[in-house]
Amino acid sequence: MIDALKAWTADHRDPVDAYLRRCFAAGRSLLLQSDLRQAFDALAAESPAPLAGTPLAKAVGLFQEGVLQPPWAYFALRERAGRWGYLRMHQEQLLPDRVTVSEFLRFKEQLVRPADEFDRALEIDFEPFGRHVPRLQEVRSIGQGVLHLNRHLASAMFTRPETGHAKLLNFLRMHTIDGQQLMLAPHIGEVPMLREALRDALRHLDTLDSDTPWTDCAPALGSLGFEPGWGDSAARVAETMGLLVDILEAPAPTVLETFLARIPMISRLLIVSPHGYFGQDNVLGRPDTGGQVVYILDQVRALEQEMRARMAAQGVAVEPRIVVVTRLIPEADGTTCNQPLEKIQGTDHAWIVRVPFHQANGEIVRHWISRFEIWPYLEDFAAAVEREALARLGGRPDLIIGNYSDGNLVASLLSARLGVTQCNIAHALEQTKYLHSALYWEANDASYHFACQYTADLIGMNHADFIITSTYQEIAGTADGVGQYESYRAFTLPGLYRVVHGIDVFDPKFNIVSPGADAAIYFPYMQTERRLHSLMPEIERLLYARDPGVAHRGCFEDPHKPLIFSMARLDRIKNLSGLTEWFGASPRLAEAANLVVIGGHVDAAVSGDDEEKAEAARMHELMTHHRLDGRMRWLGVRLDKNLAGELYRHVADRRGVFVQPALFEAFGLTVIEAMASGLPVFATRYGGPLEIIEHGKSGFHIDPNDGAAAADAILAFLQRCEADPAVWNRISEGALARVAARYTWQLYAERMMTLSRIYGFWKFVSNLEREEAGRYLELFHHLQFRPLAMAVGAR
Repeated sequence: MIDALKAWTADHRDPVDAYLRRCFAAGRSLLLQSDLRQAFDALAAESPAPLAGTPLAKAVGLFQEGVLQPPWAYFALRERAGRWGYLRMHQEQLLPDRVTVSEFLRFKEQLVRPADEFDRALEIDFEPFGRHVPRLQEVRSIGQGVLHLNRHLASAMFTRPETGHAKLLNFLRMHTIDGQQLMLAPHIGEVPMLREALRDALRHLDTLDSDTPWTDCAPALGSLGFEPGWGDSAARVAETMGLLVDILEAPAPTVLETFLARIPMISRLLIVSPHGYFGQDNVLGRPDTGGQVVYILDQVRALEQEMRARMAAQGVAVEPRIVVVTRLIPEADGTTCNQPLEKIQGTDHAWIVRVPFHQANGEIVRHWISRFEIWPYLEDFAAAVEREALARLGGRPDLIIGNYSDGNLVASLLSARLGVTQCNIAHALEQTKYLHSALYWEANDASYHFACQYTADLIGMNHADFIITSTYQEIAGTADGVGQYESYRAFTLPGLYRVVHGIDVFDPKFNIVSPGADAAIYFPYMQTERRLHSLMPEIERLLYARDPGVAHRGCFEDPHKPLIFSMARLDRIKNLSGLTEWFGASPRLAEAANLVVIGGHVDAAVSGDDEEKAEAARMHELMTHHRLDGRMRWLGVRLDKNLAGELYRHVADRRGVFVQPALFEAFGLTVIEAMASGLPVFATRYGGPLEIIEHGKSGFHIDPNDGAAAADAILAFLQRCEADPAVWNRISEGALARVAARYTWQLYAERMMTLSRIYGFWKFVSNLEREEAGRYLELFHHLQFRPLAMAVGAR
């Protein structure tokens, strides 16, 4: 594209000159994609010659950012997800010149720091360490890394069978559980010996009934060198051995995946989630505490069931053990977060283990700490977690799952020390949430410590063996918007370092595995026999009563109207105040329905979070300004899951809707919960809900930046439903079908356990190539992250 623009500009200087003049006339050094397109649209409207379809129009359509310092203008182009280019143009010369990412970032840094003649900035480049990793090529393949990796592994075994088969043999011999050797006995040391043993075993299995249990098969198969783990019956054992024979003969990706998925290698699982109030009751809605807690607890229940089922199917009599490690908060504010050990409800062998943070002098930190302030504590926390996890699990975990930036950093430290496969789950990455937060990190350092967090993100991303995302756009964005992970591809922290290659969205470590909603809690409203009718008096009290015992503002003048419902943390990104403003600014919508908002503290003085206090003040201001006290109910309560599930269904009974108005939402568990309850949903188009919802079929997308249009869309839907109830039913049924097909914890757990085995195998066969990357990350941690974390602690 850059070359085409350069060739065209040679004969069309006037429109390029006019475009640059408009960009400079904006009077800002940083122009966003929308600014750059608006400047071109204005030019095109006034141009005597048509500009549509020209190289200039195409280039502007790809511009993501402009950096202007007269007489130079630098532009970043995104031709497609993960594929970027950079150019500069001089205000007088006009001809575009291609520049490197390093040159672009250096120019951008000058907005906050004077130019360094010798350019002494530290450049971070992880690209060389990925040369042994098979990269994806197509945008559509992003997030399906395991498929690509399976093809690569199968191909490598086919082209280099001696090496590939030997590695597979060694991998099968390494598995033990509680001292019990699994799969292969150590004396099977060569592939020809394994082939012969497989032939003899399959001949013997042919003589047995298919349902012969493993215990009856074990004597004969054990003499051949086969240990437990092949299956619970003769048929299952024969099937698993047949898969291995096929791999040794002519490996195919699907056969390799099926075989690896059966290896009983995951029985001890460690999940890391340090920040927030991590508990099972009375925690949701507190600062830094929301969907991530729900996600992990539901994840644990699903994974325990799947781990147990897989072990049983492979004939291994062992109970899986799961530890979720988080921070102990002695001043727990009425929660269980001061308990060192808590059994996870609905599980047999899964526990929350809480480890305290310590000051430098060894004193335990007793109070809650914001996720932006916890960085100085994480290294010592990781060391303490290692001791606790090994004791609680009875040995090394088989898989470590990190959550969010802090948990992923701790998971990286533990994975490096223990040599365990590491999975990362971001939940949210801050770069796309806070505009120019990396460039202006120093200005925001006192409050957010973005430099510390983004350094931790780079370490966690590049150390992880595989990364789970809930949606495609979490990785690669959309045609017009940059993905969360993609935003870490190249950026600068002026004065610290310049990232020229941070993460590659074409890396096969990325996999999309969407979570679900707890089916025991969030089920369709029409399943009356399952509903918790005893909770109705409490719901009536919460929504309609003038009860001083309920923290609320507002009481409905007409309680019979349909309900517009929203529930989230009370912070800027979740945008509950935005929804309140849309509702108040639309008299027709306020006349057609009542608004119920659950989030934060109604009394701002009770909150310990500055952002929540500001949002609470804004909510009061809006309710007063728009006179909403008779049409809106704002509740400052925290609901247990059963009550939340029944509340969704009550709103559905009233033919209402759920609205998720966030400025950005990484996934949207409340969207899934509402849809699983049969409630039509209007949700932000920025983030996960864009993929979860099929617009017009299973819900609706709204633009949180256009509140008037969002309010009109909700009003139009409610009016159509009033005229024809079948409209509401059709969207409700579409929501239920969408969740059942794509967003269940059973599907999640099945995929997660398969991925853990495949990437565990990849980690084993590529171990030598990973050592140099590990050393680079170790240096990055010690020389960059540690000083930044210590600076946070010194404040």
